Amino acid sequence: MANAIKGIVDESLNALMDDTTFLPELKENDRKKAFASLVSILSTPNHVHKSFLRVTLEDDRVVRIPAFRIQHNNIVGPYKGGIRFHESVNEAEVSDLASLMTLKNALHEVPFGGGKGGVSINPRQYDTRELFLICRKYVQYFSDVIGPEKDIPAPDVGTSAREMDWMMGEYKSIRPGRSYRGSFTGKSIINGGSLGRREATGKGVYFSFRYLLHDFLKDNEQWLSERDNRFAKTALANVNKSFSVAVQGFGNVGSVAALEAYRCQHLNNKVVAVSDKNITLYNADGIDIPALLQFTEQNNHDLPVSEEELGKANVKAELMDRDAVLTLDVDVLILAALGGQVHADNMEEIKAQIIVEGANAPVTGEADDYLSDQGVIIIPDILANAGGVIVSYFEWLQGRETQFLTEDEVFERLNSKMKKTFDTVLPQFFGDPFPLRQNCYMHAVMKLSTILFRQGKLY
Repeated sequence: MANAIKGIVDESLNALMDDTTFLPELKENDRKKAFASLVSILSTPNHVHKSFLRVTLEDDRVVRIPAFRIQHNNIVGPYKGGIRFHESVNEAEVSDLASLMTLKNALHEVPFGGGKGGVSINPRQYDTRELFLICRKYVQYFSDVIGPEKDIPAPDVGTSAREMDWMMGEYKSIRPGRSYRGSFTGKSIINGGSLGRREATGKGVYFSFRYLLHDFLKDNEQWLSERDNRFAKTALANVNKSFSVAVQGFGNVGSVAALEAYRCQHLNNKVVAVSDKNITLYNADGIDIPALLQFTEQNNHDLPVSEEELGKANVKAELMDRDAVLTLDVDVLILAALGGQVHADNMEEIKAQIIVEGANAPVTGEADDYLSDQGVIIIPDILANAGGVIVSYFEWLQGRETQFLTEDEVFERLNSKMKKTFDTVLPQFFGDPFPLRQNCYMHAVMKLSTILFRQGKLY
């Protein structure tokens, strides 16, 4: 995984080496030394914190659970990134995700660095009290390295406002008399959380697709028609089109993105398929997303898996294999499950011409290259799923100022910030032959490199 990040940094800096408008003060040998320093700094984390949480379970067994907090870079501001509870959590994955958080915050001009945390468990195998103890232990073990001005965790896969409330409560107990509201974001509203934080990532994911194919495309149709670019051709082929949308993952991100698509009045789209870890539901005429959400909220957040359950949900759909959602004949595929879902073994079966990454790294590097060569527009995770960290920043500010925004104000500011980023990267993307992911990485690396140079960190 670390090699992947080093490759991203290497590729971006190699493209910038001969651009004399970028860091023009650096010339010849000094430039080579500085760029070598940048590769070293940006491709490795500042700190790797890991431990085994000692937890006593309800049956009196003592278990030792692997846990991590990895801090990649804080040149822009305090480390920031979620804590995921999942059985696949390991040091390499968490390190990679921390690096991506650094790049994501830089791209969207959020004044945070990149960090990430993880606990290697399947949370469904633990009861509420045991999860509470795991959260307490996590804060106890890592309390010296987190805090409102140091490193600010948030929810991720397998965690939610409940876990952040527990963790903030433990942090407050360990650090009496100190500021604590900004120690965690993604908290419940009553505990100082921000309105709209839970929906932020999913709303940002859908906004990414909607802005590209509605606002930007319509405003720049003539300009795009003059571009000899495979991605511009794909975009133009979707002008004023009725879109079929499939959503992989019906959790916190995917369900919100699906609901946004269902309600959207800017684009003529319908959600024809959704999936979770058990099943894919398909209906060519469109799925009743509000009815499906009502069912999942009452059934442990799981989709219906039988005709009987579909009847209870009052939803008409065909039951299919859980991975079928990836290869359906749809226009848009929103990937909101886990990483590595589109890969060498299934990339040639992908029919969607637009892919939106709601999860982190759901398309492997090999699949990304293949699909991009086919003209598929992939809106990458670094661009599309930043809604959560952007609204976490708003929450952090609100906690410091003890003044709170309305939900409408939060979403208005979220859309405005994401629009600014899109307006920065889309013209270059459609003007160059490079995929959107590479353009985003280059913008992020440029910002980080400039700040590192200005602060004298390359010597």
